[in-house]
Amino acid sequence: MIRRAEPRDLQRLQDIERAAGAAFRDLDMATIADDDPPALADLEIHQARGRAWVATVDAAEDDIAVAYLLVGVVDEAAHIEQVSVDPAFARRGLGRQLIDTAASWAVQQGFDTMTLTTFAEVPWNAPYYARLGFSVISEVDLGPGLVAVRRHERELGLDAWPRVSMIRRLPRHDAADT
Repeated sequence: MIRRAEPRDLQRLQDIERAAGAAFRDLDMATIADDDPPALADLEIHQARGRAWVATVDAAEDDIAVAYLLVGVVDEAAHIEQVSVDPAFARRGLGRQLIDTAASWAVQQGFDTMTLTTFAEVPWNAPYYARLGFSVISEVDLGPGLVAVRRHERELGLDAWPRVSMIRRLPRHDAADT
């Protein structure tokens, strides 16, 4: 089940991030594996703005989050800031469900595109997003917001591995459709 994140989920989101990050160690990306999860204050902001969703597997498991997605706004597009799945619950389509939920939200908010930045060569990053309808944006076509996001990522050292910005066109949502 996908639902909006609640305050009680936020600590769990950090745990999910740590668990999901561990997979990067197998790709000789220990810096990424050891990176801190989003700060609770940042998670609280996303949650309070209604821009954080979680996936849960079974209500019998006390409705505990096993995956999450955070979305912001960059260059007049819904921008996926983070999507992570606890490896114990991987390969169940939870990431796709979260992205589809964010896409539906974006359409309702009037956005016609969704963007993200990611590692180009990590199998569960850019190749995965391409299967979900995202395409790479040329560096020369980035808006000022994505340029700033990419600059910040370089400052954090993320460009030690190839990174790309990606975009997904969303269907139009007309008032007549509601």
